[in-house]
Amino acid sequence: MEPVRTCVGCRARAPRSALLRVVSIDSILVPDERATMSGRGAWVHETPACVDTALRRRAFVRALRVSGPLDAQTLENRLNGYGNKVNGSK
Repeated sequence: MEPVRTCVGCRARAPRSALLRVVSIDSILVPDERATMSGRGAWVHETPACVDTALRRRAFVRALRVSGPLDAQTLENRLNGYGNKVNGSK
C-alpha cells in the first residue's frame, strides 16, 4: 500500500508517486525529485494549474511554515522543462 499525500494546490488526495515534493531552501522553492531532502515538504501535482493555485493561495508558505515571500522561479522552470536533459544534451 502506497502512502497518500494531499496536493497543496487542488487539495486532492493522491498517491505519493503522483505528486512532486517541494522544499524551501533560503526562501527558494526547490523541487525534491527523490523526496529525500531534509526539512518540511509540501506536495503538489506537477501541473501548472496546481502550482499556480498553490502560489496564489500562499499554500506553500503555510505548508512549509516559512515567513515572507518565496521565490518560485526554480519550480516554474522545472515545470516548463528548463534544466531537463534533452536527447544527448549535457
